[in-house]
Amino acid sequence: MRSGDRKSLARAITIVENDLEGASEILMSLETQNLPPVIGVTGPPGAGKSTLINELISFYTKAGERVAVIAVDPTSPFTSGSLLGDRLRMPDHFNNPLVFIRSLATRGALGGLSAKAVEVTDLIRNAGFDRVIIETVGVGQSEVEIAGLADITLLVLVPEAGDDIQALKSGVMEIADVFVVNKSDRPGADTFIRNIGSLLHGNAAHAIDREVIKTAAHYGEGITELAAAIERYAQHGITPVRKAQLYAIKAWKIISQQRMQNVDREMLLKNIENELKSGKFQLYRFCSGYYQ
Repeated sequence: MRSGDRKSLARAITIVENDLEGASEILMSLETQNLPPVIGVTGPPGAGKSTLINELISFYTKAGERVAVIAVDPTSPFTSGSLLGDRLRMPDHFNNPLVFIRSLATRGALGGLSAKAVEVTDLIRNAGFDRVIIETVGVGQSEVEIAGLADITLLVLVPEAGDDIQALKSGVMEIADVFVVNKSDRPGADTFIRNIGSLLHGNAAHAIDREVIKTAAHYGEGITELAAAIERYAQHGITPVRKAQLYAIKAWKIISQQRMQNVDREMLLKNIENELKSGKFQLYRFCSGYYQ
């Protein structure tokens, strides 16, 4: 896997994602030094995240860099099915030997990420890539979870979001390290960019000033500027405090998963159905039986 063998990487991901035999040993053996930073791409549906990632991949691969993309698809809460069709949105790179694309299902996890996103991302970072990009499903303000996984979070917006700028301020605005105003050929883009800038003015929560980059990914415009902004943040924005915060969030997620390991969702459903039939179901008493 470390030597770049894709089949080995794919097998390792399958083992870890499904908690098969050997998963723990693989994770314990991962390196922690000299790994590429994770670029998280989030934003509302229709903002053009996949198109933007397509263009970033082209930019990096033209320079000879190896790029991995983790694309998360939502899982149906009713059928547990997932389309996993992200490769269809990145047709230019599907057969590119410099590009590795892996789709993950959310499997019921909230926040726009897969339950195993932390582990799979660390596996891929150990496989010799120069860039690792993760795209969330596009579920609105619950996407703040990406900020706990990515070293650099891109928030992709479109000019039409200008009317909702105050609502955005109280939610996903806080998670972004770099703002991307995509589809900037549309009316109102410059005004929207100024509005974002005014909201960011004087914000001391980040180590460096957060940038607002104007792109029109469909035409390949602004990608060079975006790549430069990502590089600046990678060099100066990932402070020791920021790194510790990221690890704390990841550790909390992994520990939570282990604590929940013996709670089977299908069995949970059957137990609830039986309780409902008996007429004795009470949500909080039922749940207390799992954590007492």
